[in-house]
Amino acid sequence: MSAHCGLVAVIGAPNAGKSTLVNALVGQKVAIVSAKAQTTRARLMGIALEGEAQIILADTPGIFEPKRRLDRAMVSAAWDGAQEADAILLVVDGRKKKREYLESILASLKNRPERKILVLNKVDETPKEPLLIAAQELAGDGQFDEVFFVSALTGDGVAELKTRLAVLMPESPWHYPEDQVSDASERLLACEITREQLYRQLHDELPYDSTVRPESYQTRKDGSVEIHQQIVIARESQKGIVLGKGGSKLKAIGEAARKELANLLGLKVHLFLHVKVDERWGDDKEIYEEIGLEWVR
Repeated sequence: MSAHCGLVAVIGAPNAGKSTLVNALVGQKVAIVSAKAQTTRARLMGIALEGEAQIILADTPGIFEPKRRLDRAMVSAAWDGAQEADAILLVVDGRKKKREYLESILASLKNRPERKILVLNKVDETPKEPLLIAAQELAGDGQFDEVFFVSALTGDGVAELKTRLAVLMPESPWHYPEDQVSDASERLLACEITREQLYRQLHDELPYDSTVRPESYQTRKDGSVEIHQQIVIARESQKGIVLGKGGSKLKAIGEAARKELANLLGLKVHLFLHVKVDERWGDDKEIYEEIGLEWVR
């Protein structure tokens, strides 16, 4: 049998469950997940295998109304991820009854030549009737070639979607080795894992304007990895929130990130974190390059 390989862009509004779906299709974690909107910043490729097909999934930032430079860079990365894709998946939160927020995305998709698939996600939390109404409303004008109902969290419908995507992939040699699940470097992945823990453990206490920068990533003589990272926040007043009493919160964030990294890498990890205040980090070109975003004026 011949090999097949292609690109699938996964787009949608913030919090639709795009990263959870990419992880489910790949079969392991490649993208960070949080209840906080706009967690995904740069375009990240997850690599799924199905039979003879390699499906390269571009997990894109949520598409929303951009207000700041970082927002503009993220929305730009989302649409760039959809360029020349063999299929575009529009992931929609099936629980939401109001769908006006999708109008600009649907309008932008209208004249695109790629095969378009509507994925109604979170079906485990939604009664069947509203889902069918949503599918009819969104796909009624024939804009979508197919509709799938899934729960990225429980895995419902994911296998069927993956099988279908494999069929759509063009004949082509695989672009990545069989055992590679993401295009992210271990250095970048380590920063993303720490950022996920920041969001998980601080919830709404820490505003969205924080990031994690790599400082060094070295293999020790015993084969373990030593990682130094910088947590960058925009205000001095946020420092106490990240540190916690006597540094307890920073320690908990570091411990959880270290455990997950050790699990992912299959190595012993030594993780060192420190906090830096930089009010203008959102305008720092170097940081954009580090996290894989284009500098958008």
